Amino acid sequence: MKLFSTNDKNNTVSLRHAVLNAFPPDGGLYMPCELPQLYSGFFREIKNLHFTEIAFRVCEKLLSGAIPDEIMWSIIQSSFDFPIKSTQLDTSLCVQELYHGPSLAFKDFGARFMAHLMSYYLKDNDEKRTILVATSGDTGGAVAAGFYDVPNIELIILYPSGKVSALQEKQLCCWGNNIHTIEIEGSFDDCQRLVKEAFLDKQLCRSYTFSSANSINIARLIPQSFYYFEAYKNAGIEEDLSICVPSGNFGNITAGLMAYKMGLPVKHFIAATNSNNTFTSYYKSGFYQAQAPVETISNAMDVGDPSNYPRLMFLLGSTWNKVKEIMRSWSHNDKDTRNAIKEVWDKYNYLLDPHSAVAYLSAREYHKTHKAKVCIVSTAHPCKFQNTIESCTGVSPEIPPRLASQISQFIKPAKIQPSLESFKDLLLDRTSST
Repeated sequence: MKLFSTNDKNNTVSLRHAVLNAFPPDGGLYMPCELPQLYSGFFREIKNLHFTEIAFRVCEKLLSGAIPDEIMWSIIQSSFDFPIKSTQLDTSLCVQELYHGPSLAFKDFGARFMAHLMSYYLKDNDEKRTILVATSGDTGGAVAAGFYDVPNIELIILYPSGKVSALQEKQLCCWGNNIHTIEIEGSFDDCQRLVKEAFLDKQLCRSYTFSSANSINIARLIPQSFYYFEAYKNAGIEEDLSICVPSGNFGNITAGLMAYKMGLPVKHFIAATNSNNTFTSYYKSGFYQAQAPVETISNAMDVGDPSNYPRLMFLLGSTWNKVKEIMRSWSHNDKDTRNAIKEVWDKYNYLLDPHSAVAYLSAREYHKTHKAKVCIVSTAHPCKFQNTIESCTGVSPEIPPRLASQISQFIKPAKIQPSLESFKDLLLDRTSST
């Protein structure tokens, strides 16, 4: 398997290089040189396949021998030892629950797969990596759970001060050992910018060998593509299916488009955004203009300049007309999101977290003009947003015991201004003291 940079198609690397280095030096993003078509029989057989078997068959085609089959099977079994649940709300709307892993968020799929894959690549040469990850909530907790105590890896998490839920912050700051957390007095976009700047800073790169666990790392997107095939299986292959994805940094929906390019039969992908509607504005106008992020109750989607936009445009042909052929997009404010949480509880006796509620609103808009069945990709357990859920429904979702025990300790994070100089000082002070 070869991958290229979205800024230079002639800049090709191996899967190992792309996973361990994450960020091309030309500032682009790695993408597979080829997204092979899955054989037609796969979609006839899929209803009889377990999720791990689906993942393995996709990897066989996509990774094309980059990893021995027995190692790939072991990585898949170790990564996905938790269920995917599908709930039918009505005949035209279902919810695929992707939050039953260790951190109660869909990002467990990418984080655990990436941790096992990196560990495989690093173990023979005893190499070391420092993983930088910016989080607006769930990424950091999932990556911390995936990388905790993994040999030869330390993880540094950057999160925006006051812009994650209280429970999410506890999830970020409960680890210790090889996990380090930094609170940034700024936005998620500031955290993301600092990660990118650190990768390109020559002084830091003399002291650290960096990689990233954000969705800029292709190792996050490959496993996230698997559960779109599972959604197709659970929806029933006799119907047209559209998939609605809560979208912030657009890694999740980009993974879905990778599955689509490999042959997944989907009528439309619906990008549901909150008030951070950069992509929805582009979808409506054909003009892309990054925005300053604004704070919402669906905080993981508070991104004003989605990092995965270049990948999305590559997959869809880089033209507005191509985007509109396969995608739809709506944006929704906090008031409507709160109303949606209440509506779904009252109508279906079902709790949606704020991000999935944004997707519900877009699915409802979609059904005004389209008849396809819609699957909502539900990304986080409602308990992560207890205050919001309780204020909307009067119900306080219970925290599962495994999460309650995980967050029982709190390790105070470092706190810095959102500047590269502050970040560099902190990182270089660490190296000088060791």
